[in-house]
Amino acid sequence: MSACMTTKTNVGAFREEEGDVYTYATGKQVWIFWGIFPVGRTNVATPPDGNCQVMTRRTFGDFLISTLTLGIVTTYTIKVRAKRKNN
Repeated sequence: MSACMTTKTNVGAFREEEGDVYTYATGKQVWIFWGIFPVGRTNVATPPDGNCQVMTRRTFGDFLISTLTLGIVTTYTIKVRAKRKNN
């Protein structure tokens, strides 16, 4: 069910780089009143070279929060993925 709620954005040379993909950082974005108003801004760290993939999705926990609050509070999970450099 979360496949239709997933956005992946490649930044810099992420796609062209070689190496193993790993999770660099994660965060949660919280919205209120059915996703109309964001609660603050979520700052998720990115690699120093800027080459990464930013994935925004709704996990099972996010759906659970939304369901229990009848949509008044909605959350999204943000994951930054990077590649380890093989030397």
